[in-house]
Amino acid sequence: MVSWKQADKEMARYGREVLAKLLEHGHEAYWVGGCVRDELMGRPVHDMDITTSARPEEVESLFEKTVPTGIEHGTVTVLCHSYAYEVTTYRVEGAYEKHRRPLEVEFVSELKEDLRRRDFTINAMARAIDGSIMDPYDGQKDLGKSLIRCVGDARTRFQEDALRMVRCIRFASVFGFSIAYRTWRALLAERESIRFVAMERFRVELEKLMEGNKPSRGLGLLYRSKLPAHAKVPFEYEPDRRMIAHIDDIPPSEAVIRWALLLYACGLNAEESHDMLGNWTFPNRVRDQITSILDVGEAVAEMNAGMPYEQQWIKLVLRSGRDAALNWLRLSEFLKSGGTEPYPSKVLEYGRAWTEEMEIYHLSELAVAGKDVLELSGRRGGPWVGEILNEMLIKVAARALPNDKKVLIDELKRVISTNE
Repeated sequence: MVSWKQADKEMARYGREVLAKLLEHGHEAYWVGGCVRDELMGRPVHDMDITTSARPEEVESLFEKTVPTGIEHGTVTVLCHSYAYEVTTYRVEGAYEKHRRPLEVEFVSELKEDLRRRDFTINAMARAIDGSIMDPYDGQKDLGKSLIRCVGDARTRFQEDALRMVRCIRFASVFGFSIAYRTWRALLAERESIRFVAMERFRVELEKLMEGNKPSRGLGLLYRSKLPAHAKVPFEYEPDRRMIAHIDDIPPSEAVIRWALLLYACGLNAEESHDMLGNWTFPNRVRDQITSILDVGEAVAEMNAGMPYEQQWIKLVLRSGRDAALNWLRLSEFLKSGGTEPYPSKVLEYGRAWTEEMEIYHLSELAVAGKDVLELSGRRGGPWVGEILNEMLIKVAARALPNDKKVLIDELKRVISTNE
């Protein structure tokens, strides 16, 4: 038996148990798709899908714990120890509904027929329990050529599921591969059908592309293909290519900064970006992280040269949050390297130090609260309470006052008596 090298050892061992049980009961069974491709490429294997001649009901009867994940399409998830394996019966697919999903599937008895329905040759390989590779469509040869090529007729593959066009570009970008000429021509011919794809599915592929090592390549291919312009929610902005070239310099772990750079390069402001990201189904948390970076940049660009920049910066950090401010400073490093610097040089130079030297960052960290203001003043509450507390917050954050309750109480008495 040839062992897996790129997969978690336990996941591979228990996956082998699933395969072995199917084989013991007279069925064919293979690992298939992405796990085989990634193993051959030396990339980490995160999940292990299985294809088999066994029918879904036979799979369910063989294993103690199963979930009918997509049983109408032949997929049963087998739970083995702490791992989940999608086990799918060999199948071919009938007509597709709106370029998204097959209206019906037909179970077949031959592995080659099952592999023929898959999107790209590099995903149409299967691995037997002894490590041998079933590769009827030359996926290994295309791996050797660093080539993305559709299985069979490319236009047919894209007509079946239009999302495959985005996946094609994503794989080319993440793997650093070229796209076969006929596959690319078919993509251009079928690109208008991307409007049938739900924005959530499109967005997930874009996120994977943006988390790769060289997203600029994928973004360039997307722009040339015009797929985003034909999406259900069109994105027709043309990015500044000089800026986009620097997106690869931002580590994949800082994907929100990559997104902020992309939107900035497309000329979108924070408000426009917030709306666009919402239409593209980005989760609210991620959308706010990205647009808050752009919002900080817009505020910095409007800073008053007649006032101390440190004071303006501290107020901005308190308003937008420490993370947004530091993320914008990171973004500004890449904008600067790209020759774009419409911001005060003092903020770029000292902003990080000013931020890290701040005493506190949130009103909740202040040693006094609204009840203290009301007790000292003897007045009814109102917006004035928040205004006083925010003044105190700025002074403490800027280290003009210590965050000490006694000192702040004395300062509150002074402020209240002055305002009366």
